[in-house]
Amino acid sequence: MVPGLVFLILIFSFLLIKSADLAIVGLRRLTKGSSTGVFTFSAIILALGTSFPELFVGITSALEKESNLTLGVVIGSNIANIALVGGLAALFAGRVRVHGDYLKHDVWIAMVAGVLPLFLVLDKTLSRVDGLILLAMYLAYATGFFRKRYEQIGREQQEESFAYRFFRKFNHIESKKTKEFGRVFVGIALLLFSADVIVKLSTTLATYAGIPLFVVGLVILAVGTSLPELAFSLRSLEDHEPSMFFGNLLGSIIANSTLIVGVASLINPIRIVAVHEYFLAVGAFAIIFLTFWFFIRTNHILERWEAGLLLLLYVVFLIQEF
Repeated sequence: MVPGLVFLILIFSFLLIKSADLAIVGLRRLTKGSSTGVFTFSAIILALGTSFPELFVGITSALEKESNLTLGVVIGSNIANIALVGGLAALFAGRVRVHGDYLKHDVWIAMVAGVLPLFLVLDKTLSRVDGLILLAMYLAYATGFFRKRYEQIGREQQEESFAYRFFRKFNHIESKKTKEFGRVFVGIALLLFSADVIVKLSTTLATYAGIPLFVVGLVILAVGTSLPELAFSLRSLEDHEPSMFFGNLLGSIIANSTLIVGVASLINPIRIVAVHEYFLAVGAFAIIFLTFWFFIRTNHILERWEAGLLLLLYVVFLIQEF
């Protein structure tokens, strides 16, 4: 029973990712040729593309009053982004050089965003007021002097995915905006459907396996929803764009910890049930993130052996959780 549930969760996670891809590509096509102001706004949306799976799982689990799943997915995705996604991408690419001002700004904002929910949840509850605080922090990040970073990510994602090109060719889709609006709505509908099924399957799995729902999101769902970040990171390093690699990882952590947790707690306040597992996961994130920061700070290079160590830390984290 348990292996079957895990398999179904992974299948619907794949559908979730493909639905996000469909919606985002539709948005890309709709915003081509937009004016500068509109493009700036659309770039922020496009930059969120890799966080869409986590966002819709967060919204759905909050509506289903299973917000602990949201917290697990967010913290698990943050850990997976640095240790699993960053580690695998850098391991395959080899030496990755750090360019730009990430060490001065983005790294520390990502660190603060990653641990901020920890301080807000000291009373074991993330209230709607806490959610507003997190959303305010995200809006400050998105509309402030990091706007150019979002524009850069938005331009990078103008290229259509292989799956979408195949889908368009197979169905003889014309590039009319009315049809693209249809694609966006279909993508969002599939996102909501697959996210709803995932929440129900995760709840059933937690009951049968006798583990907290938080842990299901922390380990199983987090890996599934982090696949878009892995694909984007590999492509960025293949294109010799390390700034996109680091920008995507750090931007995803900030979006996960502020926007997604903020929206979920605004819909339904999050009450921590698996307290021990939660603080263990937050501690693991802090250790892995500081290790990552130390690696990229020394000589501004992420070496292959350092990427391997990050992967090892992820394995240790999984063992500790179970």
